[in-house]
Amino acid sequence: MPAVTVENPLTLPRVSAPAGAPQRPVLYVGTAPAGFEGEGFPVRRAFAGINYKYLDPFIMMDQMGEVDYAAGEPKGTPWHPHRGFETVTYIIDGTFVHRDSHGGGGVITDGDTQWMTAGSGLLHIETPPEELVASGGLFHGLQLWVNLPSTDKMLAPKYQDIRGGSVRLLASEDGGSLVRLIAGDVGGHAGPGATHTPITMIHASVSPGAELALPWRPDFNALAYGLAGHGSAGAEGRPFAMGQTVVFGQGDSVTIRADKKQESRTENFEVVLLGGLPIREPMQHYGPFVMNTHAELAQAFDDYQAGRLGVIPAS
Repeated sequence: MPAVTVENPLTLPRVSAPAGAPQRPVLYVGTAPAGFEGEGFPVRRAFAGINYKYLDPFIMMDQMGEVDYAAGEPKGTPWHPHRGFETVTYIIDGTFVHRDSHGGGGVITDGDTQWMTAGSGLLHIETPPEELVASGGLFHGLQLWVNLPSTDKMLAPKYQDIRGGSVRLLASEDGGSLVRLIAGDVGGHAGPGATHTPITMIHASVSPGAELALPWRPDFNALAYGLAGHGSAGAEGRPFAMGQTVVFGQGDSVTIRADKKQESRTENFEVVLLGGLPIREPMQHYGPFVMNTHAELAQAFDDYQAGRLGVIPAS
């Protein structure tokens, strides 16, 4: 980790919070419980136990791995439905193959992102390629669920294939942090991901002892999740580390610092930063469906059972 990087961050455009911009305080730090998803790959539930009012428009996020599979061990998910939201899968190490009933799909690996708008509904599957199953190997990634407003929940499904090389690379003012802007806008720089719900998604590598201060839209929420290493957040220097989620309060900037000494397994403090415009609508979430009312959830299940969310394509 990470797959997408540069030898010298000082060659990149710089981004920093304006002088005097109010820093967002830390409201909460939570530790993600571990579990299993799909056919049994290990995950950490990053948002477990956090009040949805602080997450909106994000629904859930799983850190998949980091796990070093032996031959025959890599696992994925079986065919399953979705309706009413978007899934964002970011692969840091390893390879996943995506297919869906709307014709979307492809191979994502080492810094790639797949962005699937489920909208009115589809079936999809995510699996490791046969060669990875045969050989084993390192696998590490994230899957984020982003809610859609009621006006967009029944949009036609869409698939975006975002190659790692298209991610907007930026550096902090002192060059001590590498910022990978996957979606949204930071300091006038735009990421490649096209979102129905306005969000910002960043993967930052913060060098030991360095500080990353970024401008942040005041109407967005702000979250940080530790992928590897340890450091602190906010003006108060609240500690957090791998597997922990930070909820920020209001303000115009977010600040992350890396401890001077990191673990032997990671060179930098690796952090995902998320922000989004809250939808502030009722949300009913059950399994693979995210709607506004119980009646809409029931309709989604009925449509799935009747085969109206798509047909599994032939191999």
